[in-house]
Amino acid sequence: MPATKVTVEVDGRRLGLSNLDKVLYPAAHTTKAEVIDYYTRMAPVLLPHLAGRPLTRKRWPDGVAEESFFEKNAPRGTPAWVRTVTLPTPGSTKDRETIRYVVCDDVPTLVWLANLAVLELHVPQWRVDGRRPVNPDRLVVDLDPGAPATVVECCQVALLLAQALAEQELPAYPKTSGSKGMQMYVALDGRADAGEVHAYARRLAERLEKEHPRLVVSRMDKRLRRGKVLVDWSQNNATKTTVAPYSLRGRDEPTVSTPVSWEEVERAARSAARVRRPLRFDYRDVLGRVDELGDLTAPLHQEAHPLRS
Repeated sequence: MPATKVTVEVDGRRLGLSNLDKVLYPAAHTTKAEVIDYYTRMAPVLLPHLAGRPLTRKRWPDGVAEESFFEKNAPRGTPAWVRTVTLPTPGSTKDRETIRYVVCDDVPTLVWLANLAVLELHVPQWRVDGRRPVNPDRLVVDLDPGAPATVVECCQVALLLAQALAEQELPAYPKTSGSKGMQMYVALDGRADAGEVHAYARRLAERLEKEHPRLVVSRMDKRLRRGKVLVDWSQNNATKTTVAPYSLRGRDEPTVSTPVSWEEVERAARSAARVRRPLRFDYRDVLGRVDELGDLTAPLHQEAHPLRS
C-alpha cells in the first residue's frame, strides 16, 4: 500500500504530513496523527520551554516497539524556514567540530518534528543569544529512584530539596520525568555560568545525602542506589540536556513529562498505594490538566533568581 500523505498549512507554512495512521504506541494504539495533534494543542505551554534552546530529539520512526535514535544535527531535508544554530561540538577544545541544531520556536517546526516521529524533546538549561550560548537561566535537579524505591521516594526527596532551596530564596517547580522519576527546576538570573550552577547543584545533592543517607545518594555508582533516590546534579553540565516539560516519552504507553503542584507532590510522598502509580500521566491526562490548571511551570519564564553560594 502506498504511503499516504496530506499537505496542511500551519501558521502560513505548508507541511507534508505522512503515514498519519501509523501506530507509534502499540500498547495504547496511539497514532502519529494523535501525536501531532497533542503537540499542536500543547504548543502554547510547550514552546516557551523550547524557545531559544538547541534541541536534541529522540525519534521512533517505526513506533516505540522498534529501534529509536537520538538526533542532534538538523536532518537532511530540513525546511529552510526552520531555525537552526551551529555550535561547537560539546567537548571540542578547538571549536573545529560543530553541530547544526534545530531550535523549535514555533508551531510549524513542532508539527514538522512530530511528523518525523520525534517523540522526546530534550533541551539544555541555557539558550542561544543569536548564535552564541549564554549562561544558564535554569537549575535542574533530576531525581532517579533505585528499585525498590519509586516516585513516592522521589517526592519525599523533592520536598527536602524544596526546603533546602527555599533557605536560599530559590523557589522550585517540580515535574514528573514521564518515566520513573522527577525533575525540579529553579529560574536563574543568568549571572552564574554553567560551571557555577553545576557546582552548586552538586553541593546541594551532597548535602542532602549527608543529612538523609538512607534515602538520598549523590554518587552515580549504581551499586549505591538500591532503595534510594539519586539526586542527579550532572544535568547542569553545559553539555547535558533534560527532557522538556510536556514532552512525550518513548515508553510502552504515551506518558508525558508533566508539571505537578507541590500539593500533588506532598500527597504522593505520603502514598502507600504504589500499585496505583501516583503522578503518572499520559497525553490525554495532560491535555485535560492544562485546560484546567494552565502551565504549572509558567513562573520559570517570569522569575529570575540569583544563585547564592
